[in-house]
Amino acid sequence: MKIILKEDVANLGYKDDVVEVKNGYGRNYLIPQGKAILATPSALKVLAENLKQRAHKIAKIKADAEAIAATLAGVSLTIPAKVSETGTIYGSVSNIQVAEALEAKGHKVDRKIISIKETIKQVGQYMATVRLHKEVAVEIPFEVVAENAPAPVVEEAPAAPVEEAPVVEESPAEDAPAAE
Repeated sequence: MKIILKEDVANLGYKDDVVEVKNGYGRNYLIPQGKAILATPSALKVLAENLKQRAHKIAKIKADAEAIAATLAGVSLTIPAKVSETGTIYGSVSNIQVAEALEAKGHKVDRKIISIKETIKQVGQYMATVRLHKEVAVEIPFEVVAENAPAPVVEEAPAAPVEEAPVVEESPAEDAPAAE
């Protein structure tokens, strides 16, 4: 079944793309959720006319996305996370924490356009992809560090007995003036 997407759908396509999907996925999910419409001949003609009229808007949106990508290109993030003694993170680091770290650095990015390939459960270096436009994506390196860095455990050896130095008593004769 051919449909026209009304919004971006992950792993399927972008707004105004004509895509082929299975009948059940289109009829039971995409169309009832308002994410797509059937690609009838009349709907395709309307789409073509709308794309012609919006061509300059789309070019401006792409240029804005490229400008944002240029500002994000040099950004490197550090994300603190609570860590157990074994180095495993309590919970995980997701696109929400990456979006918050970007916002703290002055870059407002929607968390829905940030994707992280693997589940982050350990401290270390990772990459996140920010899809600003269907043709513009930027990769942001980030490091997950321990928020509650455990104090290094120093095992103390049993203390060896310390020998005390002999106490020398001063004789009162030295302190008193000599009597003649």
